[in-house]
Amino acid sequence: MSVGEIKPELIHPKNADEWKSLTFLVAGAAGLVPSHVAEFYLEKGCTVIGLDNFITGSKYNLEKLEKFSNFKFYECNIYDSIPTEVREANINFVLSLASPASPLDFKTIPMEIMRVNSEGTLALLDLAREKKARFLEASTSEVYGDPEIHPQVETYNGNVNPVGPRSCYDESKRYAEALTMTYRGLHNVDTRIIRIFNTYGPGNRPNDGRVIPNFLNQAIAGDDLTVYGDGSQTRSFCYVTDLVRALDMVLFSNDPTPYNIGNPDEYTILDAAKFVIEALGSTSKITFKPLPHDDPKMRRPDITKLRKLGPFEPEVSFKEGIKKTAEFFMHLKENQ
Repeated sequence: MSVGEIKPELIHPKNADEWKSLTFLVAGAAGLVPSHVAEFYLEKGCTVIGLDNFITGSKYNLEKLEKFSNFKFYECNIYDSIPTEVREANINFVLSLASPASPLDFKTIPMEIMRVNSEGTLALLDLAREKKARFLEASTSEVYGDPEIHPQVETYNGNVNPVGPRSCYDESKRYAEALTMTYRGLHNVDTRIIRIFNTYGPGNRPNDGRVIPNFLNQAIAGDDLTVYGDGSQTRSFCYVTDLVRALDMVLFSNDPTPYNIGNPDEYTILDAAKFVIEALGSTSKITFKPLPHDDPKMRRPDITKLRKLGPFEPEVSFKEGIKKTAEFFMHLKENQ
């Protein structure tokens, strides 16, 4: 049966003992999404091996993981070397979640982003091949660039500027997807691909430059919220635990083709700013600045394909998610 003829099917472990027998390698474990993914599988009794070089990851995000006896952590650059202890471990799943993803990172560490999404992805694919493990590449909605269709479906090939200010991330993630599918074809490695849309929640870097952390920082401080352009550009914001549930569905499916993962609820940036002010009871006002070059005008996932795989709807409302993330930011500030 060819990839195009696959009938998507969800196949989870049948009981607690089957979950406990599994080992997950989570690259980028100190980041927002990877730390929540690691926690999700640790709570099921699985063994989780975390890797991170802390170029953007937070040691704070590891604290919740280190309370689990079934968690092991190694500090390393996956594109330089993977520790011997990891290579000697029994690994069932290799999750490629290590790439920095903030607009600030695109300016300050572009080569590191390109290396982790190329050399790093290849190193993890090699490890998956060696261990006969299932591999998951966490790609991004940025592969659609500034989309000309809305909402975005997985069959859309995107509108990406290969030499723009976001290209270090956009193009290296497109490469990572191509590498994953090519490697699968050459070496018969069992692979999955997800395309993550805007995600937020406890564990976010407060200073990562993305819209929700920016708004929360400003609202908590009582500063004006900065909206770029006229605020009519749109985004869809997914709370991190909803994203993790969707990732798990794709990982335990039988389908190697890409899946959009995100919350299809759509907000203008201006409405999102007003919502943050209201949700936090802030006295902040809104100011406007010029729109950055190559900033996408629209971004919303079509998750029809995901919903066909199994019942899935986001559970955490934007208001609830904003409040939880704000509490995390305030806790970090109090403990600095």
